[in-house]
Amino acid sequence: MDNAKVIGLRVLIMSVILIIGVLAYKRKIITASGTKQLSAVELNIVNPLMIFMSYQSDYDPQRLKGLLWSFVLSAVSFALMIPLAGILKRKSNENYAVERFSCIYSNCGFMGIPLINALFGSDGVLYLTAYITVFNLLVFTHGYMLMKEEHDLSAFVKAVRSPTVIAVFIGVIFYVLNIRLANLSVAGSVLGDSFKFIADMNTPLAMLIAGATAAQSQLLRSLFDKNIMLTTFYKLLLLPCCVILLFRFLPHSQSLMPELIVCIACACPAATTGTMFALLFDRNAKRCSEIFAVTTILSMATLPVITAIATAFIK
Repeated sequence: MDNAKVIGLRVLIMSVILIIGVLAYKRKIITASGTKQLSAVELNIVNPLMIFMSYQSDYDPQRLKGLLWSFVLSAVSFALMIPLAGILKRKSNENYAVERFSCIYSNCGFMGIPLINALFGSDGVLYLTAYITVFNLLVFTHGYMLMKEEHDLSAFVKAVRSPTVIAVFIGVIFYVLNIRLANLSVAGSVLGDSFKFIADMNTPLAMLIAGATAAQSQLLRSLFDKNIMLTTFYKLLLLPCCVILLFRFLPHSQSLMPELIVCIACACPAATTGTMFALLFDRNAKRCSEIFAVTTILSMATLPVITAIATAFIK
């Protein structure tokens, strides 16, 4: 239960920052356009730098083995969730694409990184980058085509060129070659410290954005929408529990850290990328933002529960 307590405490802290984000939007300190700009800063600068800095540790073959196993587990989790979401969400539903996308893809960067960092430190963030990389490759291929409702494999190029995947690629090279910015020169040390300062913005900035985004939706009305609540149940509880059940029967790493990290990443709220795709392809963007808001708020209660279940069940 220790893991659940750590997650619960961090969730409380993040909830306070989220509420500040809500108030900032209500007081017009953060505007709707400002939310989009802050999201761009988070996705293209802060998040990639935090991922890169997670690789700035001494090379350890065991850690590299754990990273590779995290890639395998991440791929397996998506291989389970993608067909399951297709079964749970019927095509007859007019919001089929939006709701199925929201069931599969989580806010694993915004929410996942601060939670995993609190629970496992830089090693945990290192393993989480495997899930984030698989997420990026799939969200801009399968997710892109799901929302567009047609095949377009050219989106794969965009996925590979995303700042997050580039950060992972460069970070792995630095890690395997044991290149640490702090050991290069005074300039390298300054650069590393600068990157670290920016990376430390991840949690507060992500939660301010989440709060400001949630404030733009009609949350109370969404809580009484049957399809939104069903999608929320699938996203936050049912699908993560299915992943936990599957992992119980797979080979385990010695520390169980990769398994727990992937389970927590699966249980994070719906991805903000869904709203971006919905706007791009004239889907129901409002429904997407409502699902994001509801899953973000309710994940504050469900994430500690999923963490406790995963910790107790995967042995």
